Amino acid sequence: MTPLRRTSPDEAATQAPDHLTVEVALSVMAAARTGRLLVRDGDDRPTGLVTRAQLTAARAASSYTDRLRIRDVVGDIASAR
Repeated sequence: MTPLRRTSPDEAATQAPDHLTVEVALSVMAAARTGRLLVRDGDDRPTGLVTRAQLTAARAASSYTDRLRIRDVVGDIASAR
């Protein structure tokens, strides 16, 4: 019997490249039935986690455009800390 290996929360999260638009990311989340995405950059390094609530709030903002990328949402979250 193979021993179970613990996974970190980042490993268990659905992963997405940072160039996805908010709309596409929300669709990915709905299809994966998850509430968060692990965002990865072009070098496949994790850059942050983004939740459905954060993406929904970004979409509801008056500054929203259909070109908004999830890397911009993750960047806004990081700069707000």
